[in-house]
This record gives sequence, C-alpha cells and structure tokens, in this order.
Amino acid sequence: MKIGFFDSGVGGISVLHQARKYLPMEEFFYYADEDHVPYGKRTREEICGYTYDALKFLFGLGADAAVVACNTATAAAIEYVRASFDKPILGMEPAVKPAVQHAAGKRVLVTATPFTIREERLHHLVRLVDKEHLVTLKALPELVGFAERAEFDSPAVREYLLTEFSDLDLEDYSELVLGCTHFSYFRKVLGEILGPEVELIDGSEGTARHLADIVRDLPSAGGGSVQYYISGRPVTDEKTLKFYETLDKQME
Repeated sequence: MKIGFFDSGVGGISVLHQARKYLPMEEFFYYADEDHVPYGKRTREEICGYTYDALKFLFGLGADAAVVACNTATAAAIEYVRASFDKPILGMEPAVKPAVQHAAGKRVLVTATPFTIREERLHHLVRLVDKEHLVTLKALPELVGFAERAEFDSPAVREYLLTEFSDLDLEDYSELVLGCTHFSYFRKVLGEILGPEVELIDGSEGTARHLADIVRDLPSAGGGSVQYYISGRPVTDEKTLKFYETLDKQME
C-alpha cells in the first residue's frame, strides 16, 4: 500500500521512522510544508488550507491512507480534512494520558506549539485524564525553528530551554510530553537538562501502531521506499536527502 505523511516541516520524519518499523515493506510519501513552517503561529484558517492542500497532493499520488504527523495541524484541521476526503486519516495527539498514568502523583509538563497549547482540543484531553490537576502546559515555539535548522544541541538551544523552564520547579515533575513532532529531536538535550528522573513521552509509536492496525488488510506495496516532497516539489538534491536520512537515524 501507499501511505502519505504530512508535517509542517521535518518533525514528522520522527513519526515516519516509527511507522517504517511496523510497515517496512510499504511505499511512503513524505510532504514537508517548508513554504509555510512554522504552523504554531498560523491561524486556524491557514492551517486548514495548508493541510487540505497537502493531503490532496498525497492522495493524488495514490496514497491509500495518510498521517497528519503534526500536532498543530491535527488540532486545527483533522475534523475538516476527515470530512473532505474518503480515505483513512490519522492525526497526532499529545500523549497526556500515558504521562498522567505514569506520573505517580508528581507533575506532568506538556510541551507543544503556541497553537496547540491554546486549542480547546488539548484542554479537553487534559480535563478528561488529569483528575488530580498535575498537568502544566508550556509552549516552546522556538524549538521548531531550531529543528528546521538542524540545531539540536547548541548553546542557544540550551539557553532557550533553561530560560523557558526557569519559572518551573523541575524537581516536581516526573513526565515531559513532547507535544510537537519536532520536539522529539531534542530528547538528548532535554534529558540532560531535566535529569534521568523525568520520563520523555511522545505519541509517535502509538500513532505508528494504530496506522499498522488500520492498513493491515490493504495489499502490500512491497517496496519499502520513501519519496520526499517539499510543499509539493520532489526532493532530489543530495544535501536535503542526506539531512532527512540523518534525522531518521537520530530516532534510532
């Protein structure tokens, strides 16, 4: 089968990495909307339009199913695109429920883009599972830009994170939710700042498992390949392809 992945940029490659472990023989298309990244500061109308255009492109390539591998696009547009296309479309949700379940009475820090943090979708999820009011929401908008520049561990990244966390007593927290797919690339530096006592959780593997369940009965493509597109343009230059390969390996 053919499966489309869409993100505002390179964050969704972290989800694609997990999907390829469960579905190693399928044909994947990856659409990075680099023309409009970051989505976290965009309006709902803009994000809905970009998401629709991306999925229309992916289904036009022959995708049998698609993953909106972007928490912000999921929050803004998942209902809209599901109503627009007659194909399976999965989204990304911050992994708040498992984080609260693992917290053992300590606090849970949920990080995401400003748009996702503002959205009622996330607040509704928190209300459903956070009966002891353990969750703190924190927007980390600059991490998307750092990820797009392949700057995953630098003095600037560390200074930014330390500044953003300066108003928190980190010893109170046992769980950190990576509520943006771009944030997965910062596991190493976040782990060093927060310490080994804090568990880092994202929704990538759960989404990949769900995808595998949904497409289980579709015929296999038997290719095991990935084709990359930047806002609809095929990626052919070696530098960009090497960068994507590096991101994929970083998730191992």
